[in-house]
Amino acid sequence: MTQERRIRIFTWHIHGSYLYYLSRCNVELYIPFDARRSDRYIGLGTTFPFGENVKEIAAEEVRNASFDCVIFQSPENYREDQHRILSEQQRKLPRLYLEHNPPQENPVFNHHFVRDPEVTIVHVTHFNNLMWDNNGVPSVVIDHGIPAPATTYTGELSRGIVVINNLSQRGRRLGSDIFEAVRKHVPIDLVGMGTENMGGLGEVLHPELPEFLKRYRFFFNPIRYTSLGLAVLEAMMIGLPVVGLATTEMATVFSNGHSGWIHTDVDYLVDRMQELLNDREAAARMGLAGRQIAHERFSIERFARDWDQLLHRIVSEAAARERTPVEQQADASVPEPAG
Repeated sequence: MTQERRIRIFTWHIHGSYLYYLSRCNVELYIPFDARRSDRYIGLGTTFPFGENVKEIAAEEVRNASFDCVIFQSPENYREDQHRILSEQQRKLPRLYLEHNPPQENPVFNHHFVRDPEVTIVHVTHFNNLMWDNNGVPSVVIDHGIPAPATTYTGELSRGIVVINNLSQRGRRLGSDIFEAVRKHVPIDLVGMGTENMGGLGEVLHPELPEFLKRYRFFFNPIRYTSLGLAVLEAMMIGLPVVGLATTEMATVFSNGHSGWIHTDVDYLVDRMQELLNDREAAARMGLAGRQIAHERFSIERFARDWDQLLHRIVSEAAARERTPVEQQADASVPEPAG
């Protein structure tokens, strides 16, 4: 796979950390920007150390460029942006919709707004794929993948840590009430953009997170209903033990008492947090088991293989459909090489 040329992908900067990990695949990514660096058109931004295979392209120049496929990542990308900046020919390229979220309005009866059978929906968890009604549109699941940092867990700080951006604005779904309830009983810090109004520590830039997190005794994920957060996996990858709700994909990742603690009883989780605060060695053992799971299931190498296989398949299938009947007949008439 690595000997094949890079597939040229046009997509938008929607989730920076996912985009950064996607850039680890055998691809060239083209990311649009406009003069105001407005929402969805910020280009590469300044947070992530993207490599030479990730390139900015002015929004007005997109229709003149050559791509192999298009990846939509938000409803606006699909409903509005493609019609505004892609050419008619580019809108006929192989297309994927990367769905980052479970259904919001109703967890069971939501129809996905993508209804074009020529678009493949890529879900980031099996839970999301299970809950969305995909309308018969082809769908696949590619589990998250993240690189293993050099940093590893130390756990000397007898506190927990929560990593969520703008928690106060995102309410019950992201567990703002659960965070408030837990910190009445357990010393716990909050980091992320827009967290200062909840007594949080503010943003810690993504490249600096592993070094910042490693000192904390445990990581707490108070989120009721969302995809499996990359912050959870990044904590696991450094060996930071995770405590969280036994909902969505989280229920498939952790084995209680071994690789983490998950439950739907918050009081139960508070008791487990206090145990971790009182036993640093047990916390380290649990974190090590979680780290092993992260390496086995969520490695960046597996993630890159899955994406490379999907991209090459949809591009090659599209190329085969475009061949003329004469070309197809010529291919069929080529004799097999002698054994």
